[in-house]
Amino acid sequence: MSTVVNAAASLSLALPKASTIFSMIQPTGVFHLGNYLGAVRGWADVAKANPDPTTEIFFGAADLHAITMPKDPKQLQEWRHDALASILAAGIDPDRCSVFFQSAIPEHTQLYWVLSNSIGMGYLNRMVQWKSKAGVAESASFFEDSELLSQLKHGLFSYPALQAADILMYKSTHVPVGEDQSQHLELTRAAAQSFNAQYASKKKPFFPIPTTLFAPTKKIASLRDPSKKMSKSDPNKMASIFITESPEQIYKKFKSAVSDSDPAPFLYDPENRPGLSNLMTIMAGVQRVSIEDVEKNIADIKTFGELKKTVSDIVVEDLAPVRSEFDRLKNDRAYLESIVNKGNLKAREKASKTLKEVYDLIGFGNVPTK
Repeated sequence: MSTVVNAAASLSLALPKASTIFSMIQPTGVFHLGNYLGAVRGWADVAKANPDPTTEIFFGAADLHAITMPKDPKQLQEWRHDALASILAAGIDPDRCSVFFQSAIPEHTQLYWVLSNSIGMGYLNRMVQWKSKAGVAESASFFEDSELLSQLKHGLFSYPALQAADILMYKSTHVPVGEDQSQHLELTRAAAQSFNAQYASKKKPFFPIPTTLFAPTKKIASLRDPSKKMSKSDPNKMASIFITESPEQIYKKFKSAVSDSDPAPFLYDPENRPGLSNLMTIMAGVQRVSIEDVEKNIADIKTFGELKKTVSDIVVEDLAPVRSEFDRLKNDRAYLESIVNKGNLKAREKASKTLKEVYDLIGFGNVPTK
């Protein structure tokens, strides 16, 4: 079985019975359109496509990962609950899926330590996500840059290893993520294969090799600078669309979105017309259609003003129920706490079982024969 699947097709199909679906997202503020289309709405889609009770589903707020960059404690506490409300508002059914806080499951960090002994420093040095967070070039290497080495924190450098532990903790078979997480999934598979080779038999590997389910939506870019991805931390507040924003705010932001001076027809061309292509990507993502379908649907549109109005209409309509449900959930903290407490218990039950088995295999408990 391939370890990478384009979810454009897979999200409409049931996965094999007895699968385990897992994903997490960092609680660093209210979700923007990129988080929604590239992550949590895809989670809801794949969960709905797999109602069989033998398939387990775990979705989490990755609050341990969140502190790899400095956070105000009070703000982080609020963001954690924003993440819960956003996940549920996107369509996740808490009766079907276990929704939990990563920090509530101490087994994650325990498995991280075990797996870190199977993951090379060179492999971690090649990971681009920590470099993006550290604000350095993808080609940067802490082996060759003494200044980077002196400033780089261990948690940020090694968080891909913790992410591997997150995924393998639940013996996950399928992981729905955006394309920017592909490198992390490759590391996770390498960690699983290394552990299996050292501690399990070839006929009965301990960790499944997880399959990546790429979200059907391409990366959503900043409305003000399409060379960058949409970000919660962008200082330009007109650059991102958040799921909690009013229709008026959404129309205003799309109206000011970067475009170009070229006339219609409006054809997808991310290299030469990045602003236009970003708007088309958003349309395709929201409507769950291909870029080719978008090109056909906007063939009669002649001006950017009309195109931006069309995109705004589509986004406003799609986000209306999400915003309404988010507001309702944010005002019911007791309900959010009950959902996450239930999810924490289910996740902890699964994680503790996995960790006991790992500890038995490596010699911390009752060592089974291979």
